[in-house]
Amino acid sequence: MNKFSKIILSIISVSLISACSFVSKDEEIEKFNEPRYTDRGQIELKVNSIEVVSEFTPTFRTPNVEHLFPISIEKTAKLWAKDRLKAVDFSSNKKATYIIKNASVTEQLIKSDKPFSKDRIKYKANLNVVLRVSDENSLSSAQTEIEVWRELTIPADTAIDEKEKFWNGMVIKLFDEFDVRMEQNIHQYLNMYVKNSNYIKEY
Repeated sequence: MNKFSKIILSIISVSLISACSFVSKDEEIEKFNEPRYTDRGQIELKVNSIEVVSEFTPTFRTPNVEHLFPISIEKTAKLWAKDRLKAVDFSSNKKATYIIKNASVTEQLIKSDKPFSKDRIKYKANLNVVLRVSDENSLSSAQTEIEVWRELTIPADTAIDEKEKFWNGMVIKLFDEFDVRMEQNIHQYLNMYVKNSNYIKEY
């Protein structure tokens, strides 16, 4: 092989490497981030510590599909506790335990019974959390529990990138509801453990 042929082969090789590594802006993989609630302010609890515990274990088997979601419901639930809850009485014997009971998503295929209509898939996201305040000395405890869920139905042949957008929106709506309801429950049922609580129950 002469020198001229070697130069041509080198140029082709470099061109192939460049082509393989190039990704246009339109082809970039969309990144999804867990929703955060730091702008909502922290709920100050008169406890010496807050422990976050997850009792949820994903099965990685159908009908469960939470492991496919770009945003983890379990991780987001943990981040919510970090963003919204704060221990402020370090001389207290009381401890708060934030327990994630369920953070699952299931899917169900809905067969179409009409001609020329597409099959659909229904997704259901479930979040169940318990917040418990316990006193080691008196062995007393109080708790509140929240269970929220969201459903989403889309065509079965929806492309994966579009599915992820739908899933992302469903998880955000799930936590927006959870955020409001959990704060309400804390002030209603655990208000004696909330610093400077001015909550007044309406009848």
